[in-house]
Amino acid sequence: MHIKRKTIKNFWPVQRTGTKWMAVPSHNQRTAIPLITAARDILKVVKNKKELKMILNENKISINGKVVKETNYPLSLFDVLSFPSAGKYYRIVMKNKRFDFTEITEKEANCRIYRVIGKIQLGKNLTQVNFECGRNILTNEKIKTGEFALIDLAKNKITKIIELKKDTEVIATAGKHTGKSGKVKEIVKEGDNLVALIKTKEGEIKANVKNIFAIG
Repeated sequence: MHIKRKTIKNFWPVQRTGTKWMAVPSHNQRTAIPLITAARDILKVVKNKKELKMILNENKISINGKVVKETNYPLSLFDVLSFPSAGKYYRIVMKNKRFDFTEITEKEANCRIYRVIGKIQLGKNLTQVNFECGRNILTNEKIKTGEFALIDLAKNKITKIIELKKDTEVIATAGKHTGKSGKVKEIVKEGDNLVALIKTKEGEIKANVKNIFAIG
């Protein structure tokens, strides 16, 4: 499936001029970009789709520790894109309201922070924790929906729980303050919404907790 280049989302870090049509992610189309766009147009590690398919067939590309095969596999904010055989690792961050592929070390590529979106109690000391992007983990850790977890991607294990509270480092991922980061000053209730007051380098901003993501 393809869309016209001029209609792509603003967070795609590609030029609006060029070929008329562009690929779209196989799913998560509102919040992701396809692997082919990242590999060919942004990182320029391949020249075309044929070359990407060849690398994929050799199991040389992984996303969040999982080997992928689809040229249009979706890449979302904070995902880790790895080319182990080339020694290249990237984490998607937000800069100037656009995705930015920041190069990281192999060690850094082994972890990712996820937001908890749900839980299922499977036993007295065993819980299935469900995260954004479809990942889930079986754990005996005490973690709440709405909190964040630092995951060891190789072991699929929670290594740190990050509670959204005062002094938590966060970044706005949606709304007018997208891309701005800082520390939570306070979380207050406004009507039916929870809102975070965040101290940034530019000053204090306000964002719905649904539109912020913990980064430390």
